[in-house]
Amino acid sequence: MTQEKKSGKIIYPSGAHIFKAFDLTPWDELKVVILGQDPYHGPGQAMGLSFSVPDGVALPPSLRNIYKELHDEGFENYQLGSPLIKNNTISGDLTRRAEQGVLLLNSILTVRAGEAASHSKIGRQHFTDAVIKTISEQKTGVVFLLRGAYAQSKKALIDTHKHTILETVHPSPLSAHRGWFGCNHFTLTNEYLASVGKESIIR
Repeated sequence: MTQEKKSGKIIYPSGAHIFKAFDLTPWDELKVVILGQDPYHGPGQAMGLSFSVPDGVALPPSLRNIYKELHDEGFENYQLGSPLIKNNTISGDLTRRAEQGVLLLNSILTVRAGEAASHSKIGRQHFTDAVIKTISEQKTGVVFLLRGAYAQSKKALIDTHKHTILETVHPSPLSAHRGWFGCNHFTLTNEYLASVGKESIIR
């Protein structure tokens, strides 16, 4: 990656944000893992949290579909007229969720500008695989949300006797109508957390 920067390549997210997911989600509070593949590769989008974009940045299609599912599941904060939605718009910054204990982890931590999956061969997924395995081994009662085939390929790293896995298609417009919409995963996440004595993450 250093060589790429020297050759003038732009890398997302910026260096200070590569490990932001770990900075924001305290180990003791961790109760949900949402696994993405690699960061957004458009300017101003990637911020070190899977699916999240900085406040003021237009919602990417996948995040828009995530919010639509939250709306359809009836979560109050995602209905028109709620404090989070002003002038029919809502922030795509998921920092608050990360601070609540949702690890928003991209398996491939970086990407070249404009080139999706361009760092898939660097090997950072070996590090994030180790993170998933460590969470599985050292925590109990964590919900792993695996969206799409890539995320689901990590299932073998998770002990299903200690944790729960919720799988569906990726919320991308290419696949959302094949199982994302109506998956009810946010409601199921809260129900599972309640069953193991943990506070819900979305209200």
